[in-house]
Amino acid sequence: MVAPLDWGLGHATRCIPVIHGLMAGGYEVILAAEGAQASLLQTEFPSLLCLPLEGYKVKYSKDPSLLAFTLLRQLPRLIKIIRRENRWLADTIREHAIDLVISDNRYGLYTDKVPCVFITHQLLIKAPFAWVENILQRINYRYINRFTACWVPDTEGEPNAAGILSHPRKLPAIPVHYMGLLSRFMQQTAETRYDICILLSGPEPQRTVLERKILSGIDKVPGKVLLVRGRPGSVEKIMVPVNVEVQNHLPQIQLQQALLQSNYIISRSGYTTVMELLSLQKRSLLIPTPGQTEQEYLAKRLHEQDLCYTVEQSHFHFERDLALARGFSYKNIQLAVCNSGHIAELLRATLHST
Repeated sequence: MVAPLDWGLGHATRCIPVIHGLMAGGYEVILAAEGAQASLLQTEFPSLLCLPLEGYKVKYSKDPSLLAFTLLRQLPRLIKIIRRENRWLADTIREHAIDLVISDNRYGLYTDKVPCVFITHQLLIKAPFAWVENILQRINYRYINRFTACWVPDTEGEPNAAGILSHPRKLPAIPVHYMGLLSRFMQQTAETRYDICILLSGPEPQRTVLERKILSGIDKVPGKVLLVRGRPGSVEKIMVPVNVEVQNHLPQIQLQQALLQSNYIISRSGYTTVMELLSLQKRSLLIPTPGQTEQEYLAKRLHEQDLCYTVEQSHFHFERDLALARGFSYKNIQLAVCNSGHIAELLRATLHST
């Protein structure tokens, strides 16, 4: 069983290559999710059973300065959900004869009945203060250490994609395996069709806030533009200039082609998006979700390494920042990408450790 967290679409999308690897290895895969994550996975894998699993439904504040308080206030409810999903897992293992659980950042999907893998790139959870990071890391490891193994979607050593997030000074007590980058896409040559591809993603309300900022300035941008709204299952239509093509969601193959056919990508600096853009070596303009310290750290780090151009959402001006991105000196790095063979090796190492 593979179950991603409902924190935007990134956790679900990065599970896609894992699922392909499991299926290539002859495993029968069951999915567990709800809402947009379930819709995305069912679009990619229509033949697989998807069990309804309650999401964490984390709520966000429009004011980034209140994000930490907003998340802290929800902590008691999240702990209850984690306990419920742990009880749910025990029943589900019996009902569906599950013999391996892969949880992408869902803390309650552990048991001593079968091997359980926890996927995360955030061994260190960024916070405004070092003492808060230390507390969060202890809580994080307390849950992670209940699993059989931890798979980290990044390369081991330098160079790597996530920096200190995936390479903290202290690792969890359980076996930690670095997977390489998780990406749905393969680098290929393609004829340019779009000048800009805009990928909207992440939790509300900030997804909509950024969409409105982009739409307010999109009429001043020449060239062919593709806007992918990050709303799988939606049939909503929006008014845009004639040079803009809008898709609420694109399945894997169509999205890969769109990215390959685009000169520049505008998106959040969520880690899944970062992995996919690095694997394709695409020039990007990244806009971190306000208040999400992880995305802010990633964007700043990649900008300093000349791997992307970045701007804060509050300062984003479409026409100006696109011009600055066009003049930016981009560098490329080659990082190992996880494939079906790597998944098989990870499974052998994990099952050997039980």
